Amino acid sequence: MHEIWRGFVDALILVVSLDPRMMEIIMLSLAVSGTAVALATLMGVPFGAYLGFSDSRLAQWITRIIYTLMGLPPVVAGLVIYMLLRSKGPFGVLDLLFTPTAMIIAQTVLVFPIVSGISMVGIREKDREIRDTAITLGASGCQAVLAVIKEARFTILGAVVAGFGRAVAEVGAVMMVGGNIEGYTRVMTTAIVLETRKGNFEFAIGLGLVLLIIAFMVNSVFYHLQNGVKRY
Repeated sequence: MHEIWRGFVDALILVVSLDPRMMEIIMLSLAVSGTAVALATLMGVPFGAYLGFSDSRLAQWITRIIYTLMGLPPVVAGLVIYMLLRSKGPFGVLDLLFTPTAMIIAQTVLVFPIVSGISMVGIREKDREIRDTAITLGASGCQAVLAVIKEARFTILGAVVAGFGRAVAEVGAVMMVGGNIEGYTRVMTTAIVLETRKGNFEFAIGLGLVLLIIAFMVNSVFYHLQNGVKRY
């Protein structure tokens, strides 16, 4: 028990002192996950809106695929991307494997179905009632669509937060396509795995605490936005 307590104390010292090696890993994690979530949001929200507004048979099939991909195992995504980016793969000429770009691609693939799927659900819940009301009040078709998206903005924000949580906590896919290279592709989750195996528990615990702090901060922001939306 004393060793566990000592590990937490040492971990807090590392976090509070802004250990350079730890900060490098944290900043890379935030850069990779933030970029992946931004890309997934730019693509996923419009795609989710399309699915939410469409009643076509094609949209129904795509929706089933999106629901399936929302539970896509990270190692499967990592395997597919690895095969595509490896030297003998179709995109091997780009030389992206074991780079931060490959990690961003992997996380984007994992986050996109979450953002688009949850956005679709939120828009479908608001679609008919809000759109019909807007059209009745004289709004054009485009204005009615924007009104629905505005009403579903809380759900869309939730989709983005859920996507960020998926991205920043990802281990398997980023380790497969990033290689966990120190100073280049080593992020918080892969560093925790490595440091634990090495017996460097205080460093692993410190990164774990930072992950929890980041999750708390993101969800706190989301909570305040939620209250703001409800008051509005």
